[in-house]
Amino acid sequence: MAIAKAERLMNLALCLMNTRRPVSKRELRASIEAYHEVTSDDSFNRMFERDKDDLRELGLVIDTVENLDGEFGYLARRDRNRLPDIALDPEEAAALALAAKVWQQARLAEAASGALQKLRAAGVPYEDTHSALEPRIPTPEPAFEALMLATRERRAVAFDYRKANAVRPEPRQVEPWALECWRGHWYLAGYDRDRGAVRVFRLSRISGRVKARGAFTAEVPAHVDVRETVARWAGEGATTTATIRLRRDSGYPLRARAVATTPVDADWDELEVPYGHGLDAWLAEFGPDVVVMAPQELRTEVLDRLRAVAKG
Repeated sequence: MAIAKAERLMNLALCLMNTRRPVSKRELRASIEAYHEVTSDDSFNRMFERDKDDLRELGLVIDTVENLDGEFGYLARRDRNRLPDIALDPEEAAALALAAKVWQQARLAEAASGALQKLRAAGVPYEDTHSALEPRIPTPEPAFEALMLATRERRAVAFDYRKANAVRPEPRQVEPWALECWRGHWYLAGYDRDRGAVRVFRLSRISGRVKARGAFTAEVPAHVDVRETVARWAGEGATTTATIRLRRDSGYPLRARAVATTPVDADWDELEVPYGHGLDAWLAEFGPDVVVMAPQELRTEVLDRLRAVAKG
């Protein structure tokens, strides 16, 4: 549905910009294929007014002109909708090129490639250089694209979410604020309508389809730091530590965070890791490769999570 609307808006913008005279709603309805499917005049008028408002919100300047018969026509003059020349120094162009290489998702990759081609055509000093190491941000979660669009368009969503210690998912209604990748996982920060508070959700725990639920009702903060929130829940900056045993040649993210590592035998190492809220969920992800030695409450929490997963 989002793709169909974007295509309709693009066609309307092209019609308004590629004419020398004002075009009436009647003519636009006959020219744009998407409007042919609307049989009711009232429905078409509402759709057209929404589309016109959306284009204006995106920055398109649309003039409204009344002819001698009292009929209104619409026109988007090219001289009023021309962007200024793009001026980027080599460092800025290199940063944009690097950002374009980050995305692996097909639709985003196509958009990024098109943007770079336009920059090159405009004379921006961009060079397509290749290096041995290139950044990649994978987006394997099915919910990613729907949440990205909802975040950009400021639309609330509903989805089923399974907490790490829960057997079954439960419905959530969220106003999505920001998406961020942290330690190889995507997280969403937003306002949870049912709980009336800010929450962070891991995308891999979202099941089923993400559904639209209207406009935002809560005020969006000027700055949303998803990574800081998730890191705090995962024990970053914690003042205490937990003792775990980790199977040899496994759990490298845990080893990277350990403040001390001691070999136990040929199969196990003992690690001291920062202990904070959310560490139990992270340790449970490593399954049989991790054994919690202390504190006892952390050991109990990890075992509860593993039992919940085993129950399905």
